[in-house]
Amino acid sequence: MLALTADAARGQVEVVDDEGRTVRLVRPAMRIVSLAPHVTEQLFAVGAGSRIVGAVAYSDYPPEAKRIPRVGDSGAIDFERLLAMRPDLVVAWTSGNSPKQIEQLRSLGLPVYSSQPRRLEDVATSLERLGRLAGTWAIGAQAARSFREQIRILRERYGTREPVTVFLELWNRPLYTVNNEQLISDAIRLCGGSNVFGDLQALAPAVTHEAVLKADPAAVVATGMGGVRPEWLDEWRAWPQMQAARLGNLFVIDSDLMNRHGPRLAEGARQLCELLELARTRRAQAPASPRSPR
Repeated sequence: MLALTADAARGQVEVVDDEGRTVRLVRPAMRIVSLAPHVTEQLFAVGAGSRIVGAVAYSDYPPEAKRIPRVGDSGAIDFERLLAMRPDLVVAWTSGNSPKQIEQLRSLGLPVYSSQPRRLEDVATSLERLGRLAGTWAIGAQAARSFREQIRILRERYGTREPVTVFLELWNRPLYTVNNEQLISDAIRLCGGSNVFGDLQALAPAVTHEAVLKADPAAVVATGMGGVRPEWLDEWRAWPQMQAARLGNLFVIDSDLMNRHGPRLAEGARQLCELLELARTRRAQAPASPRSPR
């Protein structure tokens, strides 16, 4: 639920972030530091890009974001440089930034909004909240409506299709995937898919090749920089006993569209839904596997 209030006369703003903390500003933020690439994208989407005075490495979308001064990367913030930028709002990434540094910022009295979307709806809510914090509420609200509408269309079209089991491969050595609490899994569910490792405890657990083969997913979806197909994805062809390899359902999606929690995730979800629909079609058209002799 979006929780916010505003005193129009004094310009005060109050929202609740993804950690359940209340963030209060005496007026809309004019100097914002973004501590995650997806946060930078969200701020631009709500019309607050010109107010970002500092961002982390890989904040490269939209192209204007490349010109923003850097304050380190998501895992290691240059504390002194950040403070020198005199931000009136810092937007952090709960699972990506150093908890110690985030607490340091709070201890100095800096307003810190923590972003950690776990569901697709959370992306829309974040757009609304950040729009309110930046004083660009109307733009943020429109961005949220657009995102929700794109997701609604996909849910109506694909959400009730025959389930497709999916192994989401973030990396190959070691094999990393996601559980059901990670945002990508919500996109998989949106498309009528089922994450074969959804019940694991870690957000991004490491798994073994043996575990993947035992799960026998109907599709393997890898994320690649710029949508470039990673060479290691086709290594699964060495195990034709796995459905995904046997049916040719070894897919790739641009990592920026799937791994970042910004509004472009709607496009990533659309591509994912189309790939899983292709996997359904191939599965339906494939001849039945021969039974093993008893």
